[in-house]
Amino acid sequence: MTRGAFFGLTAAALFGLSTPFAKLLLGSVSPVLLAGLLYLGAAAGLWLHRVIAPSTNETRLKRGDAPNLAGVVLMGGILGPLLMLFGLDRVTALAGSLLLNLEAPLTVLIAVTLFREHLGRHAAAATALIVGGALILKLEPGALGADTVGVLLLAGACLCWALDNNLTQRLSLRDPFAVVRVKTLAAGVFNTGLGLLVSGGQLPNAKYVVGAMFLGSISYGISVVLDAYALRLVGAAREAAYFATAPFVGAVASLFLLQDSLRWFDAVAMLLMGSGVTLLLRERHVHVHVHEPIEHEHLHVHDEHHQHDHGPGDPAFEPHSHPHAHERLVHDHPHLPDAHHRHRH
Repeated sequence: MTRGAFFGLTAAALFGLSTPFAKLLLGSVSPVLLAGLLYLGAAAGLWLHRVIAPSTNETRLKRGDAPNLAGVVLMGGILGPLLMLFGLDRVTALAGSLLLNLEAPLTVLIAVTLFREHLGRHAAAATALIVGGALILKLEPGALGADTVGVLLLAGACLCWALDNNLTQRLSLRDPFAVVRVKTLAAGVFNTGLGLLVSGGQLPNAKYVVGAMFLGSISYGISVVLDAYALRLVGAAREAAYFATAPFVGAVASLFLLQDSLRWFDAVAMLLMGSGVTLLLRERHVHVHVHEPIEHEHLHVHDEHHQHDHGPGDPAFEPHSHPHAHERLVHDHPHLPDAHHRHRH
């Protein structure tokens, strides 16, 4: 649980920093081209990592993963960033950072209603505190510089990312680096090509290209990989609560970078969200539960959930990945809705 929280909160902080920096770049780079450069930077960093560290014990992507992976690329890599950057072009950096709070409740709603992910009372209360921090924010155009179209565009981006989060959770047993490499490369090529087509093939000044790609390698590369690990460990609903802190990292950064103003209810919202994250970190979900028989493949060690025989071709070292079967198991221990704990309550 601690590792999942660390991955989720670190991913949120790295992504949150992208909002004010992207706002600065939007003065010199079009939204479509900026989305492409951000993802190309992420892809370049992740493919460089692939060259430096080619071996991995993680489970490779399978042909059957194609529908979920296509959804991740479309929603999270193409539509989400485009809607966000067009929205940021119409609002202040502070307004954009705060509006991105909508991603959390939408992710939780989809996870619980469509994907049947369990959210207990403590986790629900923590999520409510975090979402409540967003609800107290007043989005008057005069105070925050937000107009209706900008708000709708950012809300649409949040819906796309909510779907992306839940689809990525379906792929969480695969190699997170492989998933994000495919996502960032496809999104980078598509958005950059579209941006160049719209601009007549003209690239902005080299310093803006380098700056955008460097920002993307951190906020869209490292951040998304860490987020994929968090999705594996804690599930989409809880990951959404951790990631909901990202807009406030961006909001605080915008105070220093862009001299946006902080209002008293912004501070109250931050306090509510901090309280929610603290409550989520203290959550202890434990009860007697049943593991039904299942066959799948993922990185694992031989713990209480993985007691199985090995064939002659299976790896002997741990952790390792190979197809394996789970027998029916009834026991009691603290757990979260990962791949092995999606049961009735």
